[in-house]
Amino acid sequence: MTIGGLYLYAFLSPKLTIRTNGKFFIYDNNNDLVYQGSSSREWVNLEDISDNLKDATVSVEDKNFYKHQGFDYIRIAHAVINNIKNKSLIEGASTISQQYVKNMYLTFDKKWSRKIEEAFLTLELEVHYSKEDILEGYLNTIDYGQGNYGIQNASRYYFNKDAKDLTLEEACMLAGIPRSPGNYNPVSSYERAEKRAKIVAETMVNNGYITWDDYNNMYKEKLDIYAKRDKNNLDTLMYYQDAVISELQNISSIPNSLIEAGGLKIYTALDLEKQKALESSVKNNMPDDNTQVAAIYVDPKSGAVNALIGGKNYSQSQFNRVTQSKRQVGSTIKPFLYYAALNNGLTMSSTFRSEATTFNLSNNNTYTPSNYNNIYGGKMITMAAALAYSDNVYAVKTHLFLGEETLVDTLKTFGLKEKTQPVPSLALGAIELNMLDYATAYVALASGGYSKDIHLIRRVEDMNGNLLYEFKDRDELVLNYNNVYIINEMLTNAYNSNFIDYNSPTAVSLKGRLTKKYSLKTGTTDNDHWVVGYNPDALMMIWTGDDQNAPTTGFAKITKNIWADAMEECLKDVEETWYEKPTNIVSIPLHPISGDFVTNGKNSLFYFVKGTEPSVYITD
Repeated sequence: MTIGGLYLYAFLSPKLTIRTNGKFFIYDNNNDLVYQGSSSREWVNLEDISDNLKDATVSVEDKNFYKHQGFDYIRIAHAVINNIKNKSLIEGASTISQQYVKNMYLTFDKKWSRKIEEAFLTLELEVHYSKEDILEGYLNTIDYGQGNYGIQNASRYYFNKDAKDLTLEEACMLAGIPRSPGNYNPVSSYERAEKRAKIVAETMVNNGYITWDDYNNMYKEKLDIYAKRDKNNLDTLMYYQDAVISELQNISSIPNSLIEAGGLKIYTALDLEKQKALESSVKNNMPDDNTQVAAIYVDPKSGAVNALIGGKNYSQSQFNRVTQSKRQVGSTIKPFLYYAALNNGLTMSSTFRSEATTFNLSNNNTYTPSNYNNIYGGKMITMAAALAYSDNVYAVKTHLFLGEETLVDTLKTFGLKEKTQPVPSLALGAIELNMLDYATAYVALASGGYSKDIHLIRRVEDMNGNLLYEFKDRDELVLNYNNVYIINEMLTNAYNSNFIDYNSPTAVSLKGRLTKKYSLKTGTTDNDHWVVGYNPDALMMIWTGDDQNAPTTGFAKITKNIWADAMEECLKDVEETWYEKPTNIVSIPLHPISGDFVTNGKNSLFYFVKGTEPSVYITD
């Protein structure tokens, strides 16, 4: 009686909408459609799907699909008994109807409220639609891995054919993917996919869809896997799309219920040419090993992310190292330290001695930083030289001279959200940061001192074109432009050969490859390698390293090469620009290392706010 009442209640409830051609429609910066998620690009009718695929899916996912009314009570009881026997949740009992409801309308948390909602929605689905309607909707929306949602997309991607033309072997392989799309798709692992496909085929024998002779004749030869899309066939594009969905879920003005229901048009800042340039540079420079890469290209004028790579190849690893990980940033933090120094009275020519140093701290603690390869000048060096060489001792001396809280406060001013601690090692970047968060701080430098919100989404509309969200730029000056200009000029010395002395600038090897002027900073630890470079038109951040923090060697050079190749390609047709020099900034040629005034010989331009330049230099 109770169950009958629930079905009656479901029947009287509003009819669910299940035929949605795409949950998310993602567009690039030219408003061209580049992706449809949680559905196929083209909804296919059930009669246009191979019987092999339909039978394989029902057999492995829900053998009593045509008999039950949404819930397979016998299977549920069987699963409960097995789980009790094994003292763990090793077996589930979700029907195709339940899975379809979860995919289309619900989040994947395990709260009881979600379970109850799932049950009622499943009842509504069963009383309002035929089994054929439900199966059609399920097959058009299920995740088949590699960014393919829906059987038509999957068929074209994996086998270069329509869903109606799938063979028995192909159908079993595709039907096995939804259980674990990242593990059972044939691109990530053909061996796992075939093993899973044989399990699917065995259920088809047991359920009367095929014979043992059919089974024994399967997979005699390896299937040809096509693994290409008709357009935008980039190995890394899905990282950008995943980042878009992540950002969408954090837009407070768009209810989660609307996101889950689907049918949203998302207009992004994606520039396919820049995405291709980044991917090409990664492929040309990264070795075929376990090391990984993360990269973003940001427009400093708006904070828009035009390209993003979260790993070497999405088919091999869906973990997005731009949005999901935190890595130690090393010496790339030093521009913020020296900005704080300029704000507190130091100049480009301020000197500290470069030598092995042990710092005596409070509570009888000591701190002994070391320079890369233990190279020290053994003499007084300028801030400009210290930044060009990435001298660690100079950085810690500056940090302690200013007071450790100064850098903490400065990073907040730059927009960094991560909480930092006032410790000596902060000056050397001994902190793990998320790349998107970190980019916010660097965009403040690249934009000329303005606070910008890093974003991928420009606007969101519903299927009728109604505007649901539009990004609004914050054009707020938060930094002292005089000192921003000095920092930006000082960072060009990373590849300035005039600074070659007892040491060499960290990126001097790139000097002959750069056709434009850039501010550039490298950062290297045992496990992490960074290059951050920018000018008024572009900011690009590159990280390489090992996910398990295994030591990596030789990647400082590889990371620089990735950055140089990609940045030069992205800006090859862009006229060079640079930051406007403030009227109260003077430039003076000084010796790069000592900061002394020289009438001939090696020198480099140093920049000063008027009144802070060395007194020995007399201007007109």
